[in-house]
Amino acid sequence: MPITPACSSHPSGVHRSRALGLRRAPTFGLRRTRRFVLAVLGTICLVVSTFGSAGAASAAPPTRAMWVWTQADPAAVVDFAQTHGVSTLFVAVGSDVATSGDLPRLQRLVAIAHGAGIRVDALGGDPSWATNQTPALAWEKAVLGTGLFSGVHVDVEPYALPGWSTPKTQTKIISSYLSMLSALRQGLRGTGLPLEADVAFWYGTVPLGRSTLADEVLSRVDALTVMSYRDTATGPNSITDVGADLLARGAAAGRPVRLAAETNPLADCPACTFYEEGEPALQAALATVDGVEASSPAYAGMAVEDYDGWAALASRGL
Repeated sequence: MPITPACSSHPSGVHRSRALGLRRAPTFGLRRTRRFVLAVLGTICLVVSTFGSAGAASAAPPTRAMWVWTQADPAAVVDFAQTHGVSTLFVAVGSDVATSGDLPRLQRLVAIAHGAGIRVDALGGDPSWATNQTPALAWEKAVLGTGLFSGVHVDVEPYALPGWSTPKTQTKIISSYLSMLSALRQGLRGTGLPLEADVAFWYGTVPLGRSTLADEVLSRVDALTVMSYRDTATGPNSITDVGADLLARGAAAGRPVRLAAETNPLADCPACTFYEEGEPALQAALATVDGVEASSPAYAGMAVEDYDGWAALASRGL
């Protein structure tokens, strides 16, 4: 039996543009799948901003991070980040950054962010990278060529590929995906830059021999951000509930792990986003998660998806 994302944040397992992923950052040619499968089988599946050594036994103090997928105004992004306590930005970068005309904007964004004490990591990814590492490595090379970023952050969701539902193909996809992560990390050797990956919270339920997909990913990256998209901080099927497994695995592996919250509207999974609850509820949940996970050795804070959604949420004043 193939392991399907039946314990993620979307009920159907079908990824849609924007609300279910495959969002394309304008002119970047980047795609990302950000929404997944809600737990509908009656069982809820059971995660860094400042990186120490890969084998560190504990994470840095909790921080805030934020995805920035669009070519938003640098000053506006940094101002929002400062106002909302964000200390790390995951900023989308295109493989054609050297020729696309976007480099000056990114240079300005990094300069302003650094002036405000905010870290900036390069963000990229596409499901297709899981089975073809060539564009992934080309993207990484382009990112390194800018000399701008403090880390590399990838969002590659292999379960978005159509072959995931077929056992034999799923096995091949996973093997290729793990090889891609290994190659990206190898490409960073000698740079001092860490590799961080976005992952689904149910990766620990995918067996790989005596290991799991979660553990194999942890062995190939320096940190994780777990897409623990829920609209409550504690209790059943909450951010801390669905993130618990990967926090525990991260602690065992000596890797820092972030949890994450969603702000964009999800008509088919309202329990996966704070869009309806509003900004005060989001802020309360972030603070609650920080408090609950204060003693977790792997917990490295919360990441929020994403700048556009969060800014829109804040502007509503709810």
